[in-house]
Amino acid sequence: MIVTFEKEYLRDLYETGKTTDKKHRFQPDVIEGYVKGIYYLEKASNPEDLYRYRSLNYEKLKGYKKGISSIRATKKYRIEFIEKNEGNEPVFTVCNILELSNHYK
Repeated sequence: MIVTFEKEYLRDLYETGKTTDKKHRFQPDVIEGYVKGIYYLEKASNPEDLYRYRSLNYEKLKGYKKGISSIRATKKYRIEFIEKNEGNEPVFTVCNILELSNHYK
């Protein structure tokens, strides 16, 4: 599985656990859950593999977020990503870390 990042701060959080972008700073437990979530995305051979990990709460979103999928980073935060296929290889593009209290705004 190939995982790409839509924004540079998302890559920084995954690779180093921190970012220089002051607008996107998160608590250590959120970063730990984010890194774990990206690990599971990389490990999956196809999107359906994510259903095996019940703690991720993998779902394909509906409504105005149709075309976006998400997994849980912590109880309060979700990781949103777009699924695509490039040849035989699925590609996940990480878009956002979203606080669930803002989920429906």
